[in-house]
Amino acid sequence: MADKNDGGEKNGNIPGKQPGWNRQAEEALQENAHYFREITDNFSDIIIIADRHGEIKYCSRSVERFLGYKPEELVGKSAFAFIHPDDLQRAAEDFAQAVLTDEDTLFPNTLRITHKNGSVVYLEGLGRNFLNHSDIAGYVMNVRDVTERRKMEEQLKRSEEQYRLLADHMSDYVWLMDSGFRITYISPSLEKLLGRKLDAEGQLLLDEIITPASCKAVRDLLSTSTPSTGDDVLNGLLAGLLELEFISKKDRTIWGECKFSLIRNEDGQAIYILGEGRNISKRKQIETALRESEMNFRRSLDESPLGVRISTAAGETIYANRAILDIYGYESVEELKATPIKNRYTPESYAEYQVRKYKRQRGDFGPSEYDINIVRKTGEIRHLHVFRKQIFWSGIKQFHVIYQDITERQQAEEKLKATLENLRQSIKTTIEVLNMASEAKDPYVSGHQKRVANLARAIASEEGLPHDKIEGIRMAGTIHDIGKLSVPAEILSKATRLTNLEFSLVKEHAQIGYDILKNVESPWPLAKIVQQHHERMNGTGYPGRLKGEDILIESRIMAVADVVEAMASHRPYRPALGIDAALDEIRKNRGILYDEDVVDACLTLFEEKGYQLV
Repeated sequence: MADKNDGGEKNGNIPGKQPGWNRQAEEALQENAHYFREITDNFSDIIIIADRHGEIKYCSRSVERFLGYKPEELVGKSAFAFIHPDDLQRAAEDFAQAVLTDEDTLFPNTLRITHKNGSVVYLEGLGRNFLNHSDIAGYVMNVRDVTERRKMEEQLKRSEEQYRLLADHMSDYVWLMDSGFRITYISPSLEKLLGRKLDAEGQLLLDEIITPASCKAVRDLLSTSTPSTGDDVLNGLLAGLLELEFISKKDRTIWGECKFSLIRNEDGQAIYILGEGRNISKRKQIETALRESEMNFRRSLDESPLGVRISTAAGETIYANRAILDIYGYESVEELKATPIKNRYTPESYAEYQVRKYKRQRGDFGPSEYDINIVRKTGEIRHLHVFRKQIFWSGIKQFHVIYQDITERQQAEEKLKATLENLRQSIKTTIEVLNMASEAKDPYVSGHQKRVANLARAIASEEGLPHDKIEGIRMAGTIHDIGKLSVPAEILSKATRLTNLEFSLVKEHAQIGYDILKNVESPWPLAKIVQQHHERMNGTGYPGRLKGEDILIESRIMAVADVVEAMASHRPYRPALGIDAALDEIRKNRGILYDEDVVDACLTLFEEKGYQLV
């Protein structure tokens, strides 16, 4: 019996165990080791295992892609031998502290590593101790190349907040599942993201961490794009990215942008699916906000009372709202597009459209606002005011065109214009009658008023006043002394100086002129101009003793013209004093009795432009 037992043990049998158990266990260990190497070698980052003294015991094949060394060139050497001298002390301190804890350790800063070719590579990573029974046996590090990111950070010199934001978004997560979508491994980063501890020993299904719609998207991807061979660089990277909804704690959805690759055995058979993802929830929120904004924008266009059209530079309609269809009388956008542009314009407006189109094609800026005349489907002509602006529509430069139907407004304006013209003619007739009455009473008044009106109009033009104001000044000047109709003729034609009583009667003509004109319908303040033409800037004038800006600009102009003409011309009670004396008077009292700008304009007319009283 003893011999049999000895023989049985030599043949690999252990009491109480099935024959071949050691062989099966060894094969299982080898298979597990193979799976481990397949996972680590196909991982996009570098996997490094070092003992507690920093000697490298294992290094994934990806290290050659980042540092130029083959794994066998690094195994057995100290990890510190490849660290930049300036980072060596910090790395040693970090490593010494890391081996004392069993928690994941993220390098607080990037480390500079010397590439095989002598260049410097920036690496950062995540590490964890592993135990041999109760003792720390070594340190496992998951390291990634952040050289490009580091260069970008150094170049941009962003603020600390931006740097932290970038670093926060560099933490990806991974999981491993078999062909039945049973998850066999899940990274701590994904557990942290989802806010819950997950059992991933093949008992957790994919649809327990992502929504049903996302799970279907993964199944569809795998069923349509799984490669039959593993010849590509990543040993089976599946085409395309998927946006998946992960189910976090309290059923809160977190969006992840994920890619998948296949882990194959030595026979090339896909035995595991590796999923890698990153959190894009904030981006999805922005996209949702943009979609809502676009929806609101489109709704505002659709419901706008103004006609809205999006067109190309060639005039092709991309979008048209209901209002523009109603303006033209069409039932649909298709009907609008099918109608030639030439048929939608009057001949004059179509010719103007061709000019604008030619300028745009040549690169010239056309007008942003203009009027057009269109022909409705019924043949009716409508007048539109158009606002045109270049915008980006679906990422392409197009034109945003807004149409306002101004047909009724234009008709009303034309009617008003005709009414105003009739009123102007009536006013002119009235003024001519009043002027004739003044001339019949006192021939001196008639010539004086005409010359004052002409000078006042010239001063107003020199000051750059609007045409309508200039016309009002001329009309008021023609009858500014109409109030003298109430002054006895013997006083007006008296050859000697007036007494105080007689002068007080004459001074009343400004107020009487106002009373005569105040009920006359006019587009100009004729009555006020006549009433104030003897007011003075310092308040010493009459009848209201007004000051400065309280006096109408028309009256301030009339005051200067009246004084210059009166002094330069003959009067019954004195000979003409001459134009030089008149100009000296307004120059001496510039800013005191008379408006400074008005005086300057009057002096310019006579002294620089040779104006003559006529």
